Amino acid sequence: MREIIVISGKGGTGKTSLTAAFAHLASPVMICDLDVDAPDLHLILHPNQTQSHVFMGGRTAKIDPEKCTSCGLCQEMCRFDAIEAAEGQHRVNPLRCEGCSVCVHFCPEGAIDFPEKQCGHWYASRTRFGPMMHAQLFASEENSGKLVALLRTQAKENAKKIGMELILSDGPPGIGCPVISSLSGVSYAVLVTEPTPSGRHDLERVASLCTHFGVPAGVIVNKSDLNPTECDGIEIYCRDHHIDVIGELPFDPVITRAMVQARAVTEFDSGAFSNRIRDLWTRICEVAIYNKN
Repeated sequence: MREIIVISGKGGTGKTSLTAAFAHLASPVMICDLDVDAPDLHLILHPNQTQSHVFMGGRTAKIDPEKCTSCGLCQEMCRFDAIEAAEGQHRVNPLRCEGCSVCVHFCPEGAIDFPEKQCGHWYASRTRFGPMMHAQLFASEENSGKLVALLRTQAKENAKKIGMELILSDGPPGIGCPVISSLSGVSYAVLVTEPTPSGRHDLERVASLCTHFGVPAGVIVNKSDLNPTECDGIEIYCRDHHIDVIGELPFDPVITRAMVQARAVTEFDSGAFSNRIRDLWTRICEVAIYNKN
């Protein structure tokens, strides 16, 4: 089974729009939205949920007032100032609690529980391009890497059941924990960037991450005609670091019009821009799917 992930090192480069177009071209394909903090692939694919599951991803301390003697040791030891005292009672501020369990460990009365908490939901769905695994963390919740790993496991198991050989994932932005969880063991990473200093900087960071994990990668420069000098700089960087440049895409308002209609650009339009994306997908297939060695 092959796994292709589309990542960018930063948000706003066109990663999700390209993932939707690739899903259309690869259809039917197992689709995975691994941007669990701020997913938006569903806005284009309109998945019909077939399963909904609770994601339990962390713990928060909770003081039992019946057992608590208000000795204040928990408040003294909490480095996050999550223990508050009022009218002789201590309680945990859940917005400050980091779930470190120091208070639980040192409470002399055993008055602090440490229950697992719900951090979000994950879903199995159907789309017009194939089955889809996706999720949504609640605001400010953590353990996104754990949720990403869960989605990838579910995607693989479901793909095996229905005999699909390819998983296409829309990855998270940045280079943090969810990206690392997304990258480990994938067959190929498509790195989408834009010809700006910040785009180049973030490309270098995420390309370095791929190199560290031994993940083969190729670069697509989106809106390449808006800054030819920066585009040349990106190509020089890729050449110097032996990274394949899959291709370039010029700025074209058609991709915005497709987004407004909640459609993949390749199903919305059959013009020159969509043909360029088809060429890019053909190139990715040659490198990541057909060439299995």
